[in-house]
Amino acid sequence: MPTPQVPAPVAARPVVAPYPGEREGRALVSHFLPPYAKDKDGWAADIFGAFAALRIAPTPDNICAAVAVIEQESTFQADPVVPGLSQIVWKEIEARRERIHLPRLLLDAALLKSSPDGRSYKARIDALRTEKQMNALFEDMISELPNGQSLLGGYNPVRTGGPMQVSVAFAEEQVREKPYPYPRRDSIRNEVFTRRGGVYFGVAILLDYPAPYSKILYRFADFNAGRYSSRNAAFQNAVRRLSGQPLALDGDLLRYVDGSPAAEPSATLTALGSLTGRLAMSRAELVRDLRLEKTAQFAQTPLYARVFAQADAAFGAQPRETMPQIDLKSPKIQRKLTTAWFAERVDGRHRTCLGRDRSALP
Repeated sequence: MPTPQVPAPVAARPVVAPYPGEREGRALVSHFLPPYAKDKDGWAADIFGAFAALRIAPTPDNICAAVAVIEQESTFQADPVVPGLSQIVWKEIEARRERIHLPRLLLDAALLKSSPDGRSYKARIDALRTEKQMNALFEDMISELPNGQSLLGGYNPVRTGGPMQVSVAFAEEQVREKPYPYPRRDSIRNEVFTRRGGVYFGVAILLDYPAPYSKILYRFADFNAGRYSSRNAAFQNAVRRLSGQPLALDGDLLRYVDGSPAAEPSATLTALGSLTGRLAMSRAELVRDLRLEKTAQFAQTPLYARVFAQADAAFGAQPRETMPQIDLKSPKIQRKLTTAWFAERVDGRHRTCLGRDRSALP
């Protein structure tokens, strides 16, 4: 079967020339910050600094995308308070104590030990209010407590943080691809919990990749669900229709363990396996192309092109973007939330931000 030519994704944010100077750029960003934001000069400096380091065009649309996510995730608090955080930590510690069969008396005695900041670990847990404090606590517990390694096994449950709630794993991957633009004395993990670091990595995951979507709404969904999740969910929808097999439209085309593809086949791969004859592709070729699902290149693969060619012919033009269907789960979330809820909330904030400059509205 001939492979249809698929146009390469076009970057949504071409860099404007000449690029604004620092003073001009900060003033531009400041214009779009919400009235309630404190230290506007500081926020404007960090947001524009991230744009300049990544060479992202500081257009109203892009600035407001970053502003909308910061509003949603932290309401412009560099280290946002998380309600009930100490209870979350106590629950996690108790679960891990039971898992390794550590006597409670030993744990209680260990937690009464003085920590590096002078307080006991118990006192620090009871006083927890922010994820930055929680991250520092777990780092100290792992390295300092007599049973820290056996209790926690090097496990720090804080996986996202900062004013844009960026994944620590993403930040560590980002610095392997692009140098971190700021001098640092600490780990990348701890940089995520600073305002400038959290904003830099948040802008990077939000805007520093080509996403050929018709609406910025889908970029916000990707921010929550993972890059290209909206494109991949549309691909899953096409596979579901062609195969007749039920598929969750979650944007993950393969199964993953610790960030790497697992040996166990995903539901998407299983459904595609029933289409190998129609697609004229072997299972090995399917896996080869699916491994590109987190990249722009997936849309250039034979698999992507053939699935959509078949689906378009059978059912009419199929969407190339759709909202990932994901329920959000976290100890911090106390009610039922979804990726769609998150994306729509941020999209509304984005429009409000653009409204601060009437000329920027579509």
